[in-house]
Amino acid sequence: MLRVKDNYYLSRLYLETVIFIISVRTMQYYPKIKDRKIRIAIIGCGRISNNHFAAIEKHSEEMELVALCDTNGEVLAAHVSKYKVNGYSNMAELLASEELDLIVLCTPSGTHAGQAALAAKHKVHVMTEKPMATRWKDGVNMVKACDQAGVYLFVVKQNRHNATLQLLKRAIEEKRFGKIHMVHLNVFWTRPQSYYDQAKWRGTWEFDGGAFMNQASHYVDLLDWLIGPVDKVQAMMSTTRDIEVEDTGVMNVRWRSGALGSMSVTMLTYPKNMEGSITILGEKGSVRIGGMAVNDIQQWEFEEPKDYDEQVKTANYETTSVYGFGHPLYYKNVIDVMRGNEEPETDGREGLKSLEVLIAAYLSARDGKTVSLPLEY
Repeated sequence: MLRVKDNYYLSRLYLETVIFIISVRTMQYYPKIKDRKIRIAIIGCGRISNNHFAAIEKHSEEMELVALCDTNGEVLAAHVSKYKVNGYSNMAELLASEELDLIVLCTPSGTHAGQAALAAKHKVHVMTEKPMATRWKDGVNMVKACDQAGVYLFVVKQNRHNATLQLLKRAIEEKRFGKIHMVHLNVFWTRPQSYYDQAKWRGTWEFDGGAFMNQASHYVDLLDWLIGPVDKVQAMMSTTRDIEVEDTGVMNVRWRSGALGSMSVTMLTYPKNMEGSITILGEKGSVRIGGMAVNDIQQWEFEEPKDYDEQVKTANYETTSVYGFGHPLYYKNVIDVMRGNEEPETDGREGLKSLEVLIAAYLSARDGKTVSLPLEY
């Protein structure tokens, strides 16, 4: 008969064996790039790609842009001329012709799943802009495809690097709020009809998603990243612009912790972007971060002060961009991961967390009922 002590050592041996196997698999699964620059290609040269070009330039000692892809010939030619790299109108041709480590998807969200799977077949790591997909099954398939191919799937969540949100995250992790009672987020921006008319895919269910999925995606990400796992979602949405999807909506949220919250989103604000904010009310603290893009800490009160509270004065920043300045910091983590020095901040599974909340909200608005998470087991 085994004694308790024997069971303990057997358990330890089993655990250490599992850890060893996982470590070996990890080393085989994700080959590290140590002795050269990381070779990268941008897929899609639209407005968000500018943030990626800038991030790559900032990290030029660690990575190099080697190719571009865009289906618009004029746009492609302009970017090829500017960056002096090879240009392709077809992603499959690019992958077959170039030696790459990483592709960045700056394409319509509904195309990400197929493009990620294609890159994975070529053993190329994938970074995708938000949202990672417009359908739950597509997001899940992206994770599976990259897992099976042994490549990373990075989902860009650059707003997490905002100095204001970093302070808030620290306060939550240190449990300065005590029990969090209520959370509210506002995204009051504007997207005129001319914005949607720029391309046929804009404002469609298949390729774009609406105000929640596209414009407010990073704010939906805060629900889980800051507060924790979401339990239930209840949403209502409406459409004023000449588009398929919603341009306005409200969502009620219950977290597994018991906290309650809500989110109000509209792209109909007159005459310009007004507010991107989060308010958290707890038993020992109250914080509101406002501004146009959670860039201005407007209230910061806790029962017990900390030395870093002084940083609130310097964390605020002026911005005319809703994208923030987090892309270079996000790229730093990607570089460190591919060098074998860090774990991904936001991989495909992390990306699925906000996608799940988004899909739950759309199901709730469609069916007029409360939707519980997880969507599947």
